Amino acid sequence: MPPRSPRVPASSPRGGPPPQHGGSGSSRRPPGPPVRRRRPRWALRAVTALSVVVLASAGIGHAVLAGLDADISRVDAFKDMKNRPRAGDGMNILLVGTDGRDRISERERQEYRLGGAPCHCTDTIMIVHISEDRERASVVSLPRDSYAETPDHTDRTTGEHHEGHPLKLNAAYAEGGPQLTVRTVENMTRVKIDHYLEVDFTSFMKTVDVLGGVRICTAQPLRDSYTGLDLPAGTHRLMGGQALQYVRARHLDGASDLSRMKRQQRFLAALIDRATSSGLLLNPLRFRDVIQAVLGSVRADKGFGTDELLTLGRAMRNFSPSSSEFTTVPVAETGHDVKGIGSTLKWDPVESERIFDALREDRRLAAPKPRPEGPAPVRVPVDPEQVRVQVENGTRTPGLGKRVDDALAAAGFRTTRAPRNATGHAAGRTVVVFDPRWDLSAKSLAAALPGSELRPVEGQGPTLKVIAGAGFEGVVEVKPADPPQETGTVVRGDEVACGKR
Repeated sequence: MPPRSPRVPASSPRGGPPPQHGGSGSSRRPPGPPVRRRRPRWALRAVTALSVVVLASAGIGHAVLAGLDADISRVDAFKDMKNRPRAGDGMNILLVGTDGRDRISERERQEYRLGGAPCHCTDTIMIVHISEDRERASVVSLPRDSYAETPDHTDRTTGEHHEGHPLKLNAAYAEGGPQLTVRTVENMTRVKIDHYLEVDFTSFMKTVDVLGGVRICTAQPLRDSYTGLDLPAGTHRLMGGQALQYVRARHLDGASDLSRMKRQQRFLAALIDRATSSGLLLNPLRFRDVIQAVLGSVRADKGFGTDELLTLGRAMRNFSPSSSEFTTVPVAETGHDVKGIGSTLKWDPVESERIFDALREDRRLAAPKPRPEGPAPVRVPVDPEQVRVQVENGTRTPGLGKRVDDALAAAGFRTTRAPRNATGHAAGRTVVVFDPRWDLSAKSLAAALPGSELRPVEGQGPTLKVIAGAGFEGVVEVKPADPPQETGTVVRGDEVACGKR
């Protein structure tokens, strides 16, 4: 049966499969005030650091950026480092994010559920690779709970020397700061890090606001009592605080980390699209405002400054969402328990090495996908395979019902394969008859039938009806809006960004 739409719990996808209750994956929770918990974050601070790279694409000179370099807090992330990996082509930036919120107002803390003292943890750890030709960005997320082994180091708090030992990847920062974090990542990946950027909540919110918000589309309602996120299905322009809720939320369904990853990929792609296609960055004053918002809250290595921004920016004028690709290190084992550390994730040694090889050799993470000769598929909220359809011929044209049924089946819809003649008068326009409970399924079906009319009928049930009219011209290709969830899957920026609808 095609999935229902409204009248389902807020955490259940409208137009998607029914929610599964019970077990560890259940998302149902008793009502009541939200419980304060540590919330892992994947890209909310890293988005801003990536913006530093992307926003330079306007190629504006020193006249605008003069003096802004002084706003960056500096950190010596590469001091006395030896036995480092061989440098490859392109540029590798290690992005780490802390939960710093010192400059967030009390009103914002309450409105966006940012209470509590920050732990100054690195919940976000990512490698952003900028290709040698400056035309591609590859973003690889390193899960914070990854099993890691540190090199020998000095504890930055106690000053004691420690031999290398196992820990969770995000704990390297607490023990040895940026230097140990860089060294640990390089040891695990054998990818040489060229620059280090550390960002927080403040710069994320400011950057989104100064850009005028970022456009996000969601196929289902998103409600999370922990972050306060409450978005109906549809298209929205999110400003800083709401965008922060969007990328932090992880209590929306049973697949919390995977679904959050998809939203963060979508947000990164949308931010890149906003920054590079809106014309904002061609305005020197707006460009300066954006850079000021970013640099005011970021810590960077001593070698990352104005000259690097300008050199990179001039080479990236044609950067676009299709130039970016996103993935997470493939995980072979979850729940790997280590004494004194707890539950960790172990990387897939073969698949993760394939990704790191690509970074070292300045190659795409995945082979380029062939561009279709015709128009790009329309993104729809419900997978056609979940939509059941009965086709009826509403005209006096023999065989039209079978032609429509065949075309819809070829496009992936679950047709009955038994078309029939409609009762009543001949129709001029193709009509999609649907029960209002399955409205998202109906919208997905109508998108495949250009010019069709949506007609809600109470009690129609889960099987949608298509009454083929004389104006039927064919079926267009549609694909579900959500990208794959598996770790290690590579998606392109234009595949997860909001469609131009």
